[in-house]
Amino acid sequence: MIPRPWRAENYSDALSTGPFAAAFWNSFYIAVLTVAGTLVTSAMAAYAFARITFRGSGLLFGLFLATQMVPVQVTIVPLYLMMTRLGWVDTHLALIVPAIVNPFAVFLLRQFILAVPAELEDAARIDGADHWRIFWRIVLPNIRPGLSALGIIVFLGSWNSFFFPLIFLNTRELFTVPMLVAQFVGEHDMTSYGLVMAANVVTVVPMLIAFLIGQRRIINSLAASGLGGR
Repeated sequence: MIPRPWRAENYSDALSTGPFAAAFWNSFYIAVLTVAGTLVTSAMAAYAFARITFRGSGLLFGLFLATQMVPVQVTIVPLYLMMTRLGWVDTHLALIVPAIVNPFAVFLLRQFILAVPAELEDAARIDGADHWRIFWRIVLPNIRPGLSALGIIVFLGSWNSFFFPLIFLNTRELFTVPMLVAQFVGEHDMTSYGLVMAANVVTVVPMLIAFLIGQRRIINSLAASGLGGR
């Protein structure tokens, strides 16, 4: 379990072998933009499903949730063709834009919005507030715990994503951290396992820190939304 000899230089050697600084920046800003886009779109969709009654809303919500049962590998071919026609292959847009539509995020926030007392919204309507003002001034402040937990979950998922970068990215300078580590393993297997493991440890640290900071909020939010199991 304890390596012999112990070489802390493996970390500096691993970081200097590949463009890890660029990969860290790519993963970070992709994750941040994905989180921001997901929170905005999911919160608005969740409010519509929770508070705006229209014909077929229940059926539409059920079909929307059913998309979670479709593996991403099944839809990757049409998605790749779509990204090709948009000219987004080998760009980070192919990783950010499709990821901001998240059925799980909509369901989670919808559960939080349903827990907000409807009387608050009724009082706002009496004062002349429309749906947009109710959404920004009443609903969002009351679902901050859900937004925070969802942001952490989406950030971890984006940071750890490997399949979509593998499909859409070709240029080494655009690689995210998982992509660079995978290529790093291919270049250094059978000879430099110390460097490979050091690179893996470095890439896991940001995810570990984010989870340790937000684990209590994630667990409490999932329990409050009705997703917590026994």
